[in-house]
Amino acid sequence: MQTLSQIKSLLTERNLRPRHRFGQNFLHDQNKLRQILQAAQIQPNDLVLEVGPGTGTLTHAILDQNARLIAVEIDCDLTQLLSETVTSPLFTLLNEDALASKHALNPTLIQTLQTQTQNFTTPFKLIANLPYNIASPLLATLATDFSHAMELAIIMVQKEVADRFIADHNSKDYGPITILLQSLYHITRITNLSPSCFWPQPKIASSVVQLTRLPAPLTTKPKQLAAFLQTLFTKRRKQLASILPKSFPFPTDIDPKARPEQLSVQQLITLADIADQPPKD
Repeated sequence: MQTLSQIKSLLTERNLRPRHRFGQNFLHDQNKLRQILQAAQIQPNDLVLEVGPGTGTLTHAILDQNARLIAVEIDCDLTQLLSETVTSPLFTLLNEDALASKHALNPTLIQTLQTQTQNFTTPFKLIANLPYNIASPLLATLATDFSHAMELAIIMVQKEVADRFIADHNSKDYGPITILLQSLYHITRITNLSPSCFWPQPKIASSVVQLTRLPAPLTTKPKQLAAFLQTLFTKRRKQLASILPKSFPFPTDIDPKARPEQLSVQQLITLADIADQPPKD
């Protein structure tokens, strides 16, 4: 794992500096890096996806475990750095934005994952110090489209984003991303990180979060659930009866006068399943 001085040296040698527009805050705290790797429980031949590898701090450590690694780096200069410093045959490097849009993965990344998972029949792990600006849309996209293949995610995100991932109903942090992720994954916070763990130091605290795919997911239709939640939570302060059609058949255990944020994950999934059924003649 790279120390702060090693990270700075790698960049200085190439006349590079961290780029704010790419959310480049390099994690250098060795204890926190070890916690990420310990939680990942990487086994030989595991397939790992890393988004935003930066100078390769986690990259080298993952490859040291003889895992296959797909790394996606948007910065051309850092892509060049990685191509010069990482020579493992287990390493696939993509100079791409991981997202094609807010709700879609990059097609090149999809094709690469498809090839290395035998059309998503074998699992992969996401292990990444995620750029803050893509954390929520990336996780939402992976959850809606690839949760059957992504068995584990160990990710570093803003603390307030982590708060949303693990929130309970009746709280201000509870929203669509909460429900979507909790319907598919068991989520725990592994550790919090102060700004001093990074260079340059961000202005906010961060958290490492673990998402472990549920043996029996609470929904089999994550895409439909995500769309339904978006409809509800754009009007989160209104009562359900005023958001949904007048003819909506509410179950007896759900009060039509309740607001979306008052319902449990399972109750919202129940409503989404009802909404997805074709209307009766």
